[in-house]
Amino acid sequence: MVNPPDDPTRVRLLDLAQRRGVSLAGLSEMIGRNSSYLQQFIRKGSPRKLEEGDRRVLAQFFGVAESELGGSEENSSSGAPMRGDWIEVPRLALGAAAGPGALGTDERPFDSFRFSRRWLKEQGLGNGQLSTIRVQGDSMEPLLHDGDEILVDRAQRSLRDGIHVVRLGDALMVKRLAAAGPGRATLLSQNYAYPPLEVALEELEIVGRVVWKSGRL
Repeated sequence: MVNPPDDPTRVRLLDLAQRRGVSLAGLSEMIGRNSSYLQQFIRKGSPRKLEEGDRRVLAQFFGVAESELGGSEENSSSGAPMRGDWIEVPRLALGAAAGPGALGTDERPFDSFRFSRRWLKEQGLGNGQLSTIRVQGDSMEPLLHDGDEILVDRAQRSLRDGIHVVRLGDALMVKRLAAAGPGRATLLSQNYAYPPLEVALEELEIVGRVVWKSGRL
């Protein structure tokens, strides 16, 4: 557990990362630093402040003013997106298999999608813990296609009907979930070439509910 020094910039950065559900290691690599860079910045106070380029990338990623991460008000007004209008949702460097299952071990953000804060609120996602990942395989066709990007709300992790990203062992999958009796669930594909898979709930981790998709025409 990271215990940040009593410094508003470090406290704010840690809070933003925790709210977004991204790791400090992943954020460090996103700005081109070694994986422990931001952890040392928060825990040990080294470096004393974020470099301008690193601060700008992080501010744009989180959709906040640079002044919240130690920048001046002048810098904040010239480049960073307005916090009140947009949310930067991280794109994670992994895929959820619509098929046998992909190993989901690399949850680093490498990019982001920008969503309207108002639109997210209208969709009931104003308080969501959001990230996007890529669909791999054809078992969810015609609903989801190989290469589609899906928006996942990690705050919605209960067992109910709907499309979810789940982890079964080391495999990350996107499937429709349905209850299958006490303590059990069925993973359903949209493509009928793939049979249903019934599993015990204790074997299954519900990562989040799929709430939006994008894809090429």
